[in-house]
Amino acid sequence: MDVQLKKSSSKEVLLNITKSDISTLYIVQHELLKDPTVEFAGVVQRHPLTKEYAMRVNTSKGNPMKEIEKATKAALEYSEELKKAVHSKIKGA
Repeated sequence: MDVQLKKSSSKEVLLNITKSDISTLYIVQHELLKDPTVEFAGVVQRHPLTKEYAMRVNTSKGNPMKEIEKATKAALEYSEELKKAVHSKIKGA
């Protein structure tokens, strides 16, 4: 995954993301929207034939990049828990 910072201010961040999958970005978006300081978190695919995405995050206070970092960490932890659950079911079968 490649990430390029397109726009940054104290309450808004716009990222261009390539070499990723939109489902991964949706998980991060979901985690972002759980935070009450996040006013908006959106992901769009720039074109259906490319793997180029844009993510925008707006916060009411705080640093939006810090919120993205927290959401990404939470998404990774959730994915690890899911992986362990799947592996335990496969071994038990």
